Amino acid sequence: MVRHLRGIRDLTLSQIQQLYELADRFLEVLQQPSRKAPALTGKTIALLFFESSTRTRLSFELAAKRLGADVLNFSAAGSSLSKGETLLDTALNILAMGVDAFVVRHGGVGTAYFLAQHLPVPVINAGDGTNEHPTQALLDTYTLRRHFGRLEGLTLAIIGDLLHSRVALSHLLLAPQIGLSLRLCAPPSLVPPLWYRVGFPIYHQVASAVQGADALLVLRMQKERQKNPPLASWEEYARFYQVKPEHLTEGQVLMHPGPVNWGVELHPALMETSSNRILDQVLYGVAIRMAILYALLRG
Repeated sequence: MVRHLRGIRDLTLSQIQQLYELADRFLEVLQQPSRKAPALTGKTIALLFFESSTRTRLSFELAAKRLGADVLNFSAAGSSLSKGETLLDTALNILAMGVDAFVVRHGGVGTAYFLAQHLPVPVINAGDGTNEHPTQALLDTYTLRRHFGRLEGLTLAIIGDLLHSRVALSHLLLAPQIGLSLRLCAPPSLVPPLWYRVGFPIYHQVASAVQGADALLVLRMQKERQKNPPLASWEEYARFYQVKPEHLTEGQVLMHPGPVNWGVELHPALMETSSNRILDQVLYGVAIRMAILYALLRG
């Protein structure tokens, strides 16, 4: 297995398949009364989250604890960073306390790559700016694998703020490896210009993008990253790009990496639809992150 998980490019197809298979085993563990497999007893995982997070941070923490590891939670607020300490100094000081791996989320593109160059223990990218979020793409595709029993030959439509989405970029890198076909759908102002050359079809109408797709991955509008708003309002976005019940057909799977802005990118009625697999993603996220921690720390 690789030393770090900085992005999807770090993984070969064989390693991706091994992670899916490990996740299958750990999902069985999570369904047992004890819900623990103490394979990482004695290890300590440091969670360095410089951006807000609920699902990613908690699922990594739970994954580590289910494996028997200790968890060290770091919060930038109130830390020595406010006194001028650098990111690397912070990480090296935490390392000196006896940490065996770092899970890092940061607003700066390339942060995980930078730390991996300077730290002698595994670094896992939990999201770096608008670059990548590799574990989210892995858990999304693992959700599809659990539902359909395969990935090759499936079509996934990704709808929403493509310009600022690190999840979408990780999917662009992952899909060709696993045989997944992608469709991309967003307003023209939310499509990175270079993406018109990557080979995946790009749509500007939801109905056309989802027709015949096996699954939908809907992304939220990331207003916190939009320095120059690409649309007049959320209401305008919802009018033209909200996924509604009439867009879904029987057998399609609906996913969202969270957090969901109900009433904006997703119609509230979709909370109760049988297509909704959003909570499945959360559960499978713990299993896939257990697999990643185990693979990097135990091989």
